[in-house]
Amino acid sequence: MMELQDWSLESGLLVKEFNFPNFEAALEFVNKVGEIAKKHNHHPDIILRYNQVRMNLVTYEENSLTKRDFEVAKEIDGLGS
Repeated sequence: MMELQDWSLESGLLVKEFNFPNFEAALEFVNKVGEIAKKHNHHPDIILRYNQVRMNLVTYEENSLTKRDFEVAKEIDGLGS
């Protein structure tokens, strides 16, 4: 958790909200996250509202947070916002 930028724990989920200047930038970010998700075969819940993106990570198979969630979060942080 210490290596992650501005992620929080909420109801057993690893959560972060990202803000962008417009819808197009937010959508471009979501598409990049999609590539990360495919690579890791680990898919976050993504909520896109105009220029805001909320990511919720949890390992559904385990019904809890696992190392995979933190790895994906760290890679998402590498995209910047």
